Amino acid sequence: MTKKTTEGYRVQEYHGPVKRFCQTLDLKDNPALIAEYRKRHSDGEAWSEIIDGIREVGILEMEIYIVGTRLFMIVETPLDFNWDEAMARLSTLPRQQEWEDYMSEFQAAAAGASSNEKWVMMERMFYLYKNNQ
Repeated sequence: MTKKTTEGYRVQEYHGPVKRFCQTLDLKDNPALIAEYRKRHSDGEAWSEIIDGIREVGILEMEIYIVGTRLFMIVETPLDFNWDEAMARLSTLPRQQEWEDYMSEFQAAAAGASSNEKWVMMERMFYLYKNNQ
């Protein structure tokens, strides 16, 4: 089922500025696999150890959007967040690699890859509020 909204999505409010990281990843072009991937990320289906680990490394919010086979992930963090250190730590947390292997059957990425190896960091090419960086 494809659900699109023109009403937008409410975002978390923080008591100060945060950083945002944007990444992309492609899924295999198979509607049944995509439906199962969506199910495994739905409320109550994502493993609690994975959600806890994401929070443990300092990530404040993570959202994944989908269109067709393309995934787009937004990660919000404190300003002092170090991506490389956090991803290195995340990869060592309980069940993290097991989760990556569990998801790999759906993703157009190398088997056995870590999350940091699969998701490609995107470059911001336009920013409306340039004076507020």
